[in-house]
Amino acid sequence: MKLSVVIVNYNVCYFLEQALLSVRQAVAKLGQPVEVFVVDNNSADNSVAMVRARFPEVILIENKDNPGFSKGNNQALRRATGQYQLLLNPDTLVEEDTFRLCCEFMDAHPRCGGLGVQMLDGQGQFLPESKRGLPTPSVAFYKMFGLAQLLPRSRTFGRYHLGYLDKNEAHQIEVLSGAFMLLRQAALAEIGLLDEDYFMYGEDIDLSYRLTQGGWQNWYFPGTRIIHYKGESTKRTSVNYVFVFYRAMVIFAQKHFAPGRAGLFSGLINGAIWLRAGAAVARRWATAAAPILADAGLLYAGMYALKTYWEHNQKYVRLPYPPQYMLVAVPVYIVVWLLATWLSGGYDRPARTGPVMRGIVVGTVLISAGSNFLDSWRFSKALIVLGGAWAVAALVGRRLLAHWLRHGNLRLSETRPKRLAIIGSAAESQRVRQLLAAAQVPASIIGYIPPAAVQPGQGPALPPSSEQLGELRQLPELVRIYELNELIFCSKDLPASQIISLMLSLPPQPTVNYKILPEDSQYIIGSNGKNASGDYYTLDLNLRLAQPAQRRTKRLLDLLASLALLLATPFLIWGLRQPGGLLPNIGRVLLGRRSWVGLRYTPEAAGPPAVLSPADAAGPALPPADAATRRRLEFLYAKDYEYDMDLRTLWRGWRGLGSR
Repeated sequence: MKLSVVIVNYNVCYFLEQALLSVRQAVAKLGQPVEVFVVDNNSADNSVAMVRARFPEVILIENKDNPGFSKGNNQALRRATGQYQLLLNPDTLVEEDTFRLCCEFMDAHPRCGGLGVQMLDGQGQFLPESKRGLPTPSVAFYKMFGLAQLLPRSRTFGRYHLGYLDKNEAHQIEVLSGAFMLLRQAALAEIGLLDEDYFMYGEDIDLSYRLTQGGWQNWYFPGTRIIHYKGESTKRTSVNYVFVFYRAMVIFAQKHFAPGRAGLFSGLINGAIWLRAGAAVARRWATAAAPILADAGLLYAGMYALKTYWEHNQKYVRLPYPPQYMLVAVPVYIVVWLLATWLSGGYDRPARTGPVMRGIVVGTVLISAGSNFLDSWRFSKALIVLGGAWAVAALVGRRLLAHWLRHGNLRLSETRPKRLAIIGSAAESQRVRQLLAAAQVPASIIGYIPPAAVQPGQGPALPPSSEQLGELRQLPELVRIYELNELIFCSKDLPASQIISLMLSLPPQPTVNYKILPEDSQYIIGSNGKNASGDYYTLDLNLRLAQPAQRRTKRLLDLLASLALLLATPFLIWGLRQPGGLLPNIGRVLLGRRSWVGLRYTPEAAGPPAVLSPADAAGPALPPADAATRRRLEFLYAKDYEYDMDLRTLWRGWRGLGSR
């Protein structure tokens, strides 16, 4: 057996399908015996059924839990018999010659124990983690505090990603990437398999280090390229990612460094964890709060200007308003206006004028009515009405300006549709159109570009279709002329190597996104950058639960239910199966980290984890291990969501409110 390929999968069925299709093509080009393993870590997204149906040649290992990346790989490596053994991520796409060229390089370098290749993100941009240095305390310090990013080509500060080494030349390196790690079986037999103390991250650094300590070499080989849709399997901007990634580095330091250095490194890492985690939380909050803070600032400035004008020109007694007007009353007005706007959908996307106006009108009425009951806080009805008018003008005006800057028009309900072209045959182009229409993707399909012109001797040249934009060699000009911002490649008509070459042939254009339709697939796959999660278009139905208005209703229900449960805790706690979990759950729901009712058995679902699932309240008729039934019940719940479904689930499943 020349080569064993091992892929560990967890809930990325759509990427796994594309990866296995590219592996099949690369195996055919290698022309030598190859075995392919897929280790599924208890996915709930149809991955196992897809592999069985589409790839009968694959050796499938089904785990009933998620033991982690290292253990999953080791399960297959213990059974693998190949001279070379490749650890490959499911969110990758390999070129047709990748296996052949890599095996030839390993054959020519008998002391090469591990090999990595040139990796590109979904936009065709080089991923610097294709080649890395050992994260010693100094190297880790330079990376975590930004010096490596500031001076990437420095031999001192740029050692984490070895930025001073030419990415187009082969080099001996210290650390390989776990996304594509080709290993020599003889080397593994000497140094051992992956360290299972690492659940995820760090195991590639550990194995690379043990290879070099054992006298083997690690090489970076740019003679072939792969696409790695970074960020799909895990969300790299999340706080959880920060903790898992840097904790793995602590394990590495404690295992391989001397006690003194390990202690210094651990302290440095732990400090960085909290800094990075705090930055991630702050960034998330800032992104969410920015529109609200901008609106609040506009309202406050407008109310100050109105007050000043009214004092000097319209007020019957020309005396200034007391300080508490601007310090207390106006902030309360602003909170009421913005809260009413949020409840009416004024912060939903796409932005619309109607919900904003409705929210401001309701807020103005509430402020006017409330001021009637507070004589000492009754300042001016005229300023309340004028403030409401200013609020409408300011909030709508800010949205119009932002929309014009982004989309080039002043029609709030309209976003600029994608201008895309399809690169593939007329038949595949039609299939792409059908998938986009079924998925309701807002796009203007300009036309298609056939993969190649008719060559002499292949038959009569047919007149070009009215939808055919031109020839493939004209792609850069066509992108410019038609102002295209998305290209969809049909892999049935183009090999992976040509798709990657076409991505690289275009000048860097952040406005052009790339996606791929794998052969006979229902998914159109892509990623808009190295830190962006992979995304895809498919035939999924629109779920009512995903609509902003329903999410808002659900959040309000969670808050009200939490307050009610807090008051009822002394009575409820005696009947709960896990009484110690009730108060922590109330706290998590109030903070938005949990929802009382939601999708517990649908891992790909968005939103916070749920304490209860509608499937939990189905009663004894539901077999406890029937995952398919649970997922079906959750799908129906999400598709037809109404708030009374949550109330019924809470009533029926109240004994599980303390569940962890």
